Amino acid sequence: MKIAVLLSGGVDSSVALRLLKDQGHQITAFYLKIWLQDEFSFLGSCPWEEDIQFAQEVCVQAGVPFETVTMQTEYWEYVVSYTISEIQAGRTPNPDIFCNSLIKFGKFIDKIDPSYEKVASGHYARTEIVNSDALLKTSPDAIKDQTYFLAYLNQSQLSRAIFPIGSYTKKEIRRMAEGYALPNMARKDSQGICFLGKIKFRDFIKHHLGDRPGDIIDINSEKKLGTHNGYYYYTIGQRSGLGLSGGPWYVVRKDTENNIIYVSGTEELIKKERDTFVVENMNLISPDWSSAITSSELRVKIRHGARTFGAQVTDEKNDIYTIKIDSREKGIAPGQFAVFYLDDTCLGGGIISEKTF
Repeated sequence: MKIAVLLSGGVDSSVALRLLKDQGHQITAFYLKIWLQDEFSFLGSCPWEEDIQFAQEVCVQAGVPFETVTMQTEYWEYVVSYTISEIQAGRTPNPDIFCNSLIKFGKFIDKIDPSYEKVASGHYARTEIVNSDALLKTSPDAIKDQTYFLAYLNQSQLSRAIFPIGSYTKKEIRRMAEGYALPNMARKDSQGICFLGKIKFRDFIKHHLGDRPGDIIDINSEKKLGTHNGYYYYTIGQRSGLGLSGGPWYVVRKDTENNIIYVSGTEELIKKERDTFVVENMNLISPDWSSAITSSELRVKIRHGARTFGAQVTDEKNDIYTIKIDSREKGIAPGQFAVFYLDDTCLGGGIISEKTF
């Protein structure tokens, strides 16, 4: 089988490449070069140089062709601009979800030869074809499982996707990397937003939104305690970096329209606990969604990680759903993604709406 392998320079995608090579497939590795990597080179060494060096070394070792694909324009249009607009609106963006659906398994496919039957990546996830439907299945490693970030893929994308490491745990992948003696076998996992690399999130915000001085106000006394450089630099619950005396102080609310940060001396006001929220812009992967929402086994994730909640779904009009979870939770915010599961199948997901709040 002819397969295009998305190679980041990290351990996971490198092991995925070697597994496919061992299985006898005809593979070519592709490194996606994004615009932001060049734009932020003024901060120091280019963050992609180490990635591409490791990717090339892995390919030389395996005897696999390697290509670099430039996708600066696509990243800006579909991922980075979305992230900036969400931050500016005071919402919580998840660019990795759009990076996967619109770039890695979207625009990238448009750039490569159509003779590639599959596109492979180092995601911890699995696919399964049942009655001609492509199902997205979870990884046995609950902590590393990345189906949350793949929940916006459609049937066409999933049917062409392959996740070679999806049936393994992270520990097993590390052992495989050592067994292959990969050049990057000791490399640490990357963290943070997909397109930032080693760039600090605050530097990214400042570069695009600049500084916008505003007031920091005690939400209880309504007294001004200090100033800040822009509400978008702060997150609800933040404690450090406020520059205030007499603390501890916690960010409890942001007035984006008036550029005001509200703080409190008590953690109790940080995030209101909720057990109900509204989801819209749903992407439904599984054809069993209508029956799944009536199941007592339905689960939902509101952020990446192992934790799920039991969920009851009320189907509203215009593709809007009201979700009630089985325990009250802090930190539910507009812009977050809610992703639904039935057993080991990811059904799809949607965006937590401002109608919730």
